Amino acid sequence: MREMDFQAFAKAWQAGWNSHDLDRILSHYSEDILFQSRKAQVLTGSGVIRGKAALRSYWTQALEAQPDLIFTVEDVFEGHDMMVISYLNHHGVLAAETLYFGADGLVVEAAACHRAEDG
Repeated sequence: MREMDFQAFAKAWQAGWNSHDLDRILSHYSEDILFQSRKAQVLTGSGVIRGKAALRSYWTQALEAQPDLIFTVEDVFEGHDMMVISYLNHHGVLAAETLYFGADGLVVEAAACHRAEDG
């Protein structure tokens, strides 16, 4: 994999989400992305989403359901061809996204975890 600036990626990731521009958000992800999230299960019936088109469909629904969505990156953890971004959402709920990168620098696998909203 090429050398990665994880801090710059996290800033671009946050800016993409806060813009609500799906093309901008999805520009970080490969066509064959594998995404896992318990929150996806609520909207799609599955906690596993395969492929960029399916991810676009899920995130379209998610953004429509939360038009005030804002993410604030709290911390960035760097790994070998992967990173974890911890962030707060617009309700103050702490979450973390683990991102695995392919040789082209695009995310090939991602998993989102959220702290329970009651603490």
